Amino acid sequence: MASIGLFPFPAHGFGAVIFDCDGTLVDSMPAHFEAWCEALALYGAGGVFKEDVFLAMGGRPTRDIVVELNDEYNLHLDPEAVSLAKREAFLRRLQSVTLIDEVAAFAESLRGKVPMAIASGGTRMVVEKILHFVGISDWFDEVVTADDVPEGKPAPDVFLHAARLLGVGPSKCLALEDAPAGILAAQRAGMQVISIPSPWASPVF
Repeated sequence: MASIGLFPFPAHGFGAVIFDCDGTLVDSMPAHFEAWCEALALYGAGGVFKEDVFLAMGGRPTRDIVVELNDEYNLHLDPEAVSLAKREAFLRRLQSVTLIDEVAAFAESLRGKVPMAIASGGTRMVVEKILHFVGISDWFDEVVTADDVPEGKPAPDVFLHAARLLGVGPSKCLALEDAPAGILAAQRAGMQVISIPSPWASPVF
């Protein structure tokens, strides 16, 4: 498991908790970055996605990131083809994904006590595989992904949809996020937000 160090979580003041998945609940960002590098290299764009840019774009749907890379670097990548290649490259690295200790412990402490959901910028297939692999797929009442909403993060759609499914008003929801786009999405949804320091943001990453 990965660790983010001692981190204070509130004991009350919320009616539901909504977790981002990648980089918040599970340490999967190294695998995602390697998958991006492999997929982009496959289509002749190796080296365009630097670590700092990757971290800044974290939480956003893969297809949206490809579109932005095209605009930024004057590329002509097929968003669907690159997204598929990236997904397959990530799934080959699934064995390297681990829970983030403190966040997982917080989620486990709330099981059966507070409604909980996942709100991810990933695809449903990948998110469900991650949750199953790390053994927490039965912890959450709802799982919302980029496949379920019109717009991905930083739009608030995934968080608002998760709140609706849980039956709790957004202002009563606590959201846990690591990426700038996800934090902004949760704030736009009107939720209380805890920013989780990603293990990959450390100098050893």
